[in-house]
Amino acid sequence: MKLRTRHEERALVVSLGGRVDSGNARELEATMEGMLDERGRGVILDCAELTYMSSAGLRVLLRITRRFDRQRVPFMVCSLSSTVTDVFRLSGFDRVIPVADSRADALATLPR
Repeated sequence: MKLRTRHEERALVVSLGGRVDSGNARELEATMEGMLDERGRGVILDCAELTYMSSAGLRVLLRITRRFDRQRVPFMVCSLSSTVTDVFRLSGFDRVIPVADSRADALATLPR
């Protein structure tokens, strides 16, 4: 798993690459929890380079989404590959976690 962060105009963009599975899901959760300090700014998880996400990774995203919601920090994922999109749809996560087609689309939906 690879993580990179970048500050954009209205959000912190976290680029996620490689695989997210039971071996590194907790690392992803710890990193994303650190983003809760971004109060007032949105957090976008850009998955353009993500090749695989296990159920452990999905559980982490669900917990993170709930924490961000409680803190009123806008959170969404974007740029899912077709494989990861299928996992999101089959599990119903696309109805729980906001998903945008691209980083630009995600940024455009955040409040100004």
